[in-house]
Amino acid sequence: MPIRELQREEIEKIWTIDRSEVIENIYYFRNGTLNLQPEYYNLQGWPPGQREQYLPILLDCFDRGGTFYGAFQNDALSGVVVLDNEFIGPNQDQLQLKFLHISKAYRKQGLGQALFNKAVERAQAMNARKLYISATPSENTINFYLNIGCIITREVDQALFELEPEDIHLEYLIPNLGQTGTKQG
Repeated sequence: MPIRELQREEIEKIWTIDRSEVIENIYYFRNGTLNLQPEYYNLQGWPPGQREQYLPILLDCFDRGGTFYGAFQNDALSGVVVLDNEFIGPNQDQLQLKFLHISKAYRKQGLGQALFNKAVERAQAMNARKLYISATPSENTINFYLNIGCIITREVDQALFELEPEDIHLEYLIPNLGQTGTKQG
């Protein structure tokens, strides 16, 4: 499936991604431990108000140089990943993976991994040491990130935590850059 950078006017297509999902378990991070607990949700697309809440944030991210990759099946957007371009973290060496969504019909086929890899490549080109991820705590989402090598962050970004305190905050060490502990340039 072709993956390419989105243009600003294509950002609206994000809301055509089918977010439908039955969630049976949710992760909670408490007292330094990740715990999986039964909790049922039957999501039928984007939650009410989410488009209105996130569209201005995404447009702002795009306008200041964030990277948006989309995967297309014919002309339909099947998945998207958004990498912010503002460095965060105590050493200002992390970039936020702001958004990663795959349409229901294309999940568990490697598309999420392919989009994540594109974001990693871009972050690497920008000399980031880590990706910072504030992830929805559903079992499938967290298992996806853990299975591709993300770990629970040791240094929570306080501003992002305050925005989404129920999210699971993860990090991903960028290959080759994080091994020396310094950014290459």
